[in-house]
Amino acid sequence: MGNIVAIVGRPNVGKSTLFNRLTETRKAIVDEQSGVTRDRHYGFAEWNGRKFSVIDTGGYVKGSDDVFEDEIRRQVELAIEEAHIILFVVDVELGITDLDEAVAHILRKSGKKVLLVSNKVDNNKRYLDSSEFYKFGLGEPYSISAISGSGTGDLLDAVVKEFPEDHVDETEGLPRIAIIGQPNVGKSSLLNALTGEERTIVTPIAGTTRDSIHKRYSKFGHDFLLVDTAGLRKKAKVKEDVEFYSVLRSVRVIEEADVCILMIDAQQGLHAQDLSIFHLIERNKKGAVIVVNKWDLVEKDTKTSQKFEETIRQKLAPFDDVPIVFTSVTNMQRILKVLEAALKVYENRKKRIPTSQLNKLLLPLIENYPPAAIKGKFIKIKYITQIPSDIPQFAFFCNAPQYINESYRRFLENKMREYFDFTGVPISLFFRAKDKSDE
Repeated sequence: MGNIVAIVGRPNVGKSTLFNRLTETRKAIVDEQSGVTRDRHYGFAEWNGRKFSVIDTGGYVKGSDDVFEDEIRRQVELAIEEAHIILFVVDVELGITDLDEAVAHILRKSGKKVLLVSNKVDNNKRYLDSSEFYKFGLGEPYSISAISGSGTGDLLDAVVKEFPEDHVDETEGLPRIAIIGQPNVGKSSLLNALTGEERTIVTPIAGTTRDSIHKRYSKFGHDFLLVDTAGLRKKAKVKEDVEFYSVLRSVRVIEEADVCILMIDAQQGLHAQDLSIFHLIERNKKGAVIVVNKWDLVEKDTKTSQKFEETIRQKLAPFDDVPIVFTSVTNMQRILKVLEAALKVYENRKKRIPTSQLNKLLLPLIENYPPAAIKGKFIKIKYITQIPSDIPQFAFFCNAPQYINESYRRFLENKMREYFDFTGVPISLFFRAKDKSDE
């Protein structure tokens, strides 16, 4: 297992800013509003050739009316359980607070290596003020400014010195499966049900998960990364900057994923916003699985699921060759089928068809059902090959590629899906002029 560093502390001391500094990203949501980072977030950092994972925890809140209070506290405790090294961040401007004392108490009992980080130290007076934090009994404070980066080099030197051995990124090359969809459809609940851990905050409030969470899944012979994203919303509804960053993050997660599990609410059906997400998956050439969640809440007869599926496929057309799984995550119904479908789609997306097989199956078909002649000119497709790529793309070499129309392109795509099983995967067909040397 790789080295893991957790950043903990009460809200608004600069944990997310430090996370961004260490991982050199904007992955954690940073906002002036106290307690904005509502969930742990994972990132990767490297210092002096040593790679490690960083967890940005939610704010440690105690004795408040915030509905997230207990959940956030549990997130911090979970992060402490997982980490090898804890960065305990405090704010030199405000000095020691009761909340800092409460966090320090837990850390002293944790038995983990703790590095005390005095943040917002940007002048000599504040450097001297940092000595107040010796009272925690957690050793010498590292004086830094997370915003400017001042002092972070010494902190990172101390961090990597604690690592027992070089960390090899074990997730490199693993399938990345993203769980996406509108707020409150059950994305976090699905992640928790699959992993058996309450790793993300689950409350009945829409939009709770504002950041994306990565979790490695190694069970039943499977090994891949699960990504739970912030809920995508219509841009018109994005009023807070925080929500704006969440939408951008979800789009980036789709771009980085191999397969996207698009969850929809069975009671709501497939909305225009769901279709927008689906088309985003399709445009990015990602694998797709549709999960109809909360199916237990729908009144059913023998043909309800069949009709529901037909309606979905009509709306998805023309790319309607997608697995559809009906689930009730709260009742643990068919959640493993979701995984099986996603992994099958992943394999389909990696599929490579030998050139000889392509030509053997498709050329006789094309000969029997050729493209329509245009202006008296007959179109002859002579040769087909798969283009070297991370996704299924095929080149059809012919004498007049400009005359291939959309309906014939669709006909060929449907036949390829029928012959080679590309369920759940967008495929691209390119029509190219034959090289003169081929004639």
